[in-house]
Amino acid sequence: MARRVTITDVAHEAGVSVATVSKVINGRDGIALATATHVQAVVDRLGYESSLVARGMRSHRTFALGVLVAEFEPFSTEILKGVGAALADTDYALLAYTGGGAGRAGWERRYLSRLSGTLIDGAILVTPTVVDPDAPVPVVAVDPHAGPGAMPTVDSDNLEGAMLAVRHLLGLGHRRIGFLGGRRDLESSALREAGYVQALMDAGVTPDADLMHVAEYRRGAAYEATAAMLALPDPPTAVFAANDVSAMGILDAAARLGVRVPDQLSVVGFDDIPESASTTPPLTTVRQEIQQLGSTAVRLLLAALPAGPAADGTAAGAAGSGVRGRAVHERLPTSLVVRGTTAPRR
Repeated sequence: MARRVTITDVAHEAGVSVATVSKVINGRDGIALATATHVQAVVDRLGYESSLVARGMRSHRTFALGVLVAEFEPFSTEILKGVGAALADTDYALLAYTGGGAGRAGWERRYLSRLSGTLIDGAILVTPTVVDPDAPVPVVAVDPHAGPGAMPTVDSDNLEGAMLAVRHLLGLGHRRIGFLGGRRDLESSALREAGYVQALMDAGVTPDADLMHVAEYRRGAAYEATAAMLALPDPPTAVFAANDVSAMGILDAAARLGVRVPDQLSVVGFDDIPESASTTPPLTTVRQEIQQLGSTAVRLLLAALPAGPAADGTAAGAAGSGVRGRAVHERLPTSLVVRGTTAPRR
């Protein structure tokens, strides 16, 4: 493994003192232009980067933002893409951290305590279990378990999105419409179920408990629930899944049981993760702008960062004048993407 380039290496290579290198990389005055240009060239050639810890101790700012996720799965991965794109033209680096599946409520507090101060200036919590993490740095929540609370929050219109899905199936003539719900601890999951029920009732269709299952957003659980529904004396002609991964489990079960999609069974998912366009047939789904959730969270977080000394010792500006301490909430619209898994009832 190559040894990390140090500030001493840069000073030796450039023929200047460590103090001079420090002034150059932190943009301080008192260094001749020619010297600064020479030192910066050496920095670039050697690939020197100061450590986040050292930078934080020196300036009380790391210029790194953390994204905490319970696990790296399709939804959180798309969030990270949106965060990364939003930070591309800023001075901030991205530090992604996973709780390894987490599981226990409040896990975010523990990891925020480890990272705050010396590694990150602020954090984005993806589907956090806490309403108020009482963090030492500004935080923004994406799709929190309990819905909008004390933190600035961004989520999608889950209720309307679910209604779009079910209305689409109703419009194709389906009345026996199954539902695979998500995790019981997520408000977004409850809203998708509520949208399913509301759309049926608006159309004069009574929801059937035999057609409503909880798949926990898991492909395997969706497979089992679908097999159970298709074994009913009066099976569904369509199923709406609360996420695309569950919809893929429906497709798995249909293929295994010889049920043709969409001729015998129409399927609609939710999320529009990249994999949904590659299923066989391509999945009809409700699109939430997942990457935009990430980029919106970045905007809210940058606005929440307090003004103070930047890494170069200058004023950081007026950041923080807007959202910290207020329960800002932004909800993004959802839309229906019709592909190959839905067709008129036959």
